[in-house]
Order: sequence, then structure tokens, then C-alpha cells
Amino acid sequence: MKTKFCIILALFTFSLANAQQEEVESEMHSAKGVTFKKGDMFIEGGISLSTSDGENAYSINPKFGYLIADNFAVGGDLDFGGSKVDANDAKTNFFGIGAFARYYFFEADKKRFKAYGDLGFGYSHFREQGNVVGGGRYDNTTNGIKANITIGVNYFFSKKFAATFTLADILTYNNANPENGASSSSFELNINLFNNVFAQPKFGLLYKF
Repeated sequence: MKTKFCIILALFTFSLANAQQEEVESEMHSAKGVTFKKGDMFIEGGISLSTSDGENAYSINPKFGYLIADNFAVGGDLDFGGSKVDANDAKTNFFGIGAFARYYFFEADKKRFKAYGDLGFGYSHFREQGNVVGGGRYDNTTNGIKANITIGVNYFFSKKFAATFTLADILTYNNANPENGASSSSFELNINLFNNVFAQPKFGLLYKF
């Protein structure tokens, strides 16, 4: 009887230990309690493609960030893409490079959900080509400077990966200097976020390491 009890106890102990180990491994791979710490890094970005009748466009926006504090990151980003319209053989290409600072100010859903604000600054180059009505072609280039404050969120679905949603621009500034024309500047402050915060969200993916 004593031997049987010891065997049952041993099996119960083994089963319990195995269940706890599976729970620990599951927890390690889940997104519960994921946090950013000083020294962490991330790669983030999105790709957009659109195709319609005789018109195609794409854009790619990779970012790299480094956490200099538990909730504060700095980094750099690229922005490039283009479009083509078959009707008048019009083509556009753009390229941008910039830097940003990010502050995470809110967490929810056991830290899976993280809201942030981005302050960005950068340089852009834009080229536009196409046929002119009546004959000939145009070829224009524009260089610009941009600055913006943006609100976005990360939602972690694993310890390493998160979906990124860029929700709204609170402030945007653009200065354009075309090669054949006068320079122009624009400034927009948008404080009524409750009306537009989900109007045109941009989606991407973040990898934390």
C-alpha cells in the first residue's frame, strides 16, 4: 500500500511539475507583461500597395529605434516609394530620411497595448514626370523638410512582435523647394483627435529585440 502511494505521489508530482513547466513556457511566448527596457531595440515599418484602373502605387517606411530609457526611444527612418499612371505615362518617385523620438505614455491589456507619441524631423526628395497635353514632357523635382508629432499604438501578439497603428498627426510642418518654382511652407495643428483618430490609420509591424 505504501509503495502504491509513493508511486501515485511521484506521478502526481511529475505531472504537476510538467504542467508548471508548460505554463512557464507558454507564458514566455505569450505577450502578457511585455515591456520595453533601456537598451532594447526595435525595427518597425509598413508597406502599402495600391492598384486600380491603369494606376499603381507603393510606399515603404522602415524605422529603427533604440530605447535610451524604459519608455523613451530615439531612432531613424527611411521613406520611399512611387506611382505610375498609364494614361499619360506619369511617374512619381520619392525618398526621405529622418530621425524621431518616441515616448510611450500609456499601457493596457496586461501591457500588450502601448500608446506612444512620435516627434519626427526629416528631409524628402520628390520627382514627377509625365506627358504634357499637346505634346512634350515635364520633369520636376522638389526637395523638402518635414516635421511632425504623431500618435500611434503598438499591440503585442507575442513577446517579440507587435502590430503598429499610426493613428493621427497632431502637428505637421512641410517646407517644399521645387527646382522650377517658388518655395512654399505649410503648418497644420490638429487638436480635435476624437474626430479623426481612427479616420485613416496606417498599419505596420514591429519586431523587438
